[in-house]
Amino acid sequence: MVDTFSAESGGDSGAAATTVSAQAYLAALTPIMTKVAEQSDGPVQEAADLIVASLRAGGVVQAFGSGHSEALAMEIAGRAGGLVPTNRIALRDVVIVGGESPDVLGNKHLERDPSIAHRLYELANVSEPDIFVIASNSGVNGSIVELAQLVKQRGHQLIAITSFTQTAGVDSRHPSGTKLVDHADVALDNGAPYGDAVLPLPGGGSVCAVSSITGALVAQLIGAEVVRRLTEAGETPPVYLSANVPGGDEHNSNLEARYAGRIRRTP
Repeated sequence: MVDTFSAESGGDSGAAATTVSAQAYLAALTPIMTKVAEQSDGPVQEAADLIVASLRAGGVVQAFGSGHSEALAMEIAGRAGGLVPTNRIALRDVVIVGGESPDVLGNKHLERDPSIAHRLYELANVSEPDIFVIASNSGVNGSIVELAQLVKQRGHQLIAITSFTQTAGVDSRHPSGTKLVDHADVALDNGAPYGDAVLPLPGGGSVCAVSSITGALVAQLIGAEVVRRLTEAGETPPVYLSANVPGGDEHNSNLEARYAGRIRRTP
């Protein structure tokens, strides 16, 4: 059954209906996923090269995203089937490991504060060969741009995952006027449209965002290429097993011990 929402404009009972349904979402999402996947022969390869170089130098992947983009950092760091030398940076780190009052997280504009990026970098216990993956659909908020600037100033490689459409359509909220893509060594497009959601409503606005899904696709494409490079070189990739299969905990603990003090699994 298709759910249809109809709206009347100016008393016109003949106003067009807008359809919102699972089928409509799939129809809108599928071509976006296809377009995003086309990057597998270009920037995905470049990103994988940078990550492999970092891992071989003893680095870890530092992943950061604020708001819903934290989902992409979670897709990269600490999940079954993913690389072990990965660390997820989150705004709440300033409370959980940084000792700040929980009240700071009540600031709904915290991700727009450039100053917090310096504290996050400090708390991440970063090493010289580490590489950063920063995800932001807009790529313009203060914490995102400041961290991007900071990691480049400190000599790290930076992979950005953002919406090229969204970031081109909004102004930077950082004092420099720059955006995440301006600092990236490799930038990948998550394919999200302006505003992220793809199904318009008759009264205005849209529903059903895509950036979390497409961002996860980009992360997994990169991960697959990293593992391919390692295995083809005769190396055993340090990859997590699910903690919910026999032997998973032991396998994961043994690998994590190689990076003791450098990767953190906070809530």
